[in-house]
Amino acid sequence: MHILFLTDNFPPEVNAPASRTYEHAREWVRLGAKVTVITCAPNFPRGKVFPGYRNKLHSTEEMDGITVIRVWTYITANEGRYRRTLDYVSFMLSAFIASFGVRKVDIIIGTSPQFFTAISAFLVSLFRRRPWIFELRDLWPASIKAVGAVRAGPVLATLEAIELFLYRRATRIIALTEAFKAELCARGIEPEKIAIITNGADLTHFRPSARPVSLVRELGLEGCFVAGYVGTHGLAHGLETLLEAASLLQARDDTAHIRILLLGDGARKPALRQRASELGLENVVFADSVPKTDVPQYWALLDVSIIHLKRDPLFTGVIPSKLFECMAMGLPVLHGVEGESAEIVRREGVGETFTPQDAADLASRLAELARSPGTLAAYREKCLRAAPRYDRKTLANAMLDIITGTVTAH
Repeated sequence: MHILFLTDNFPPEVNAPASRTYEHAREWVRLGAKVTVITCAPNFPRGKVFPGYRNKLHSTEEMDGITVIRVWTYITANEGRYRRTLDYVSFMLSAFIASFGVRKVDIIIGTSPQFFTAISAFLVSLFRRRPWIFELRDLWPASIKAVGAVRAGPVLATLEAIELFLYRRATRIIALTEAFKAELCARGIEPEKIAIITNGADLTHFRPSARPVSLVRELGLEGCFVAGYVGTHGLAHGLETLLEAASLLQARDDTAHIRILLLGDGARKPALRQRASELGLENVVFADSVPKTDVPQYWALLDVSIIHLKRDPLFTGVIPSKLFECMAMGLPVLHGVEGESAEIVRREGVGETFTPQDAADLASRLAELARSPGTLAAYREKCLRAAPRYDRKTLANAMLDIITGTVTAH
């Protein structure tokens, strides 16, 4: 079976869509499938092509048995409505054209967050007369409406009409959460068409490890209780809340040893640095993105991981993939996301929840955990106990079963 997968994020990019697609595709190849990925030159989130790559019309490489075709796109940083739209549309068109050079395809998969990639997958399936799967990672355009990137009006209405068209025309939909499925069913999509494959973690890559002494020294974290956020610094993540919590902690004598580490890049990072400077924060450490292979050693720096999204009803259906990486690392979480993912935290007992965008709540819980080593130890044990239930290999196998069934039924 030959799977053609369209995605505008792929390694060496380290965001959640890139990791999920790569780890699934690698497992499918191991199980005997042929996988071709059409993507672009790696550039997320800075909008700058990674060293060793060029934004060429067409190039091909092999990665762990996966054939990776990279196509030209209009590249811009992860900010600016019109330039990002041009980025999305250029990939949609380039991927569609490149697909004609891929022979004997059995099924096409297009992944979100944005649906322009799914449009390309739909068009490829139409011309190739093959089934296609919409992998639904985000309710777009609702997610950009939630962060104020687009307002209600004719543009949003048009985008939502296209979105619903794609759901109806997809052969199957693979959603990441039960909340996404419920939303689609409420909009008239038949439930039998929708399968759920949650996010997970590669347990061979993310596992408990000792705190790296040289990195502790490099970042000035000796003798500190370290809480950290690892991931994209975007509009949806509301990381200003972490800075406000740091300000509250800095004002207290009993929390002077607490540090907050922010690792990653994104549209909001320059503003976050500026805000930290304005607040005179000496207990916040910024670090730039690192390759995926280096991420575990930064997780290992932490005593607790902070996961946060803005408080919006849309995000109650989001399950951040970093939650499962934390479980695999044996790292307790302070979870500032309401809804389905918070229920996982409570059910598995892997940490605590706090109210999104409530800096006082976050600061209070950090202060309490910093003086409660026994509680942290209990959370660590439960993390490791829960992690195998979210093993990426198991989830990839389940998704391949759905793909195979879709091909067989077509």
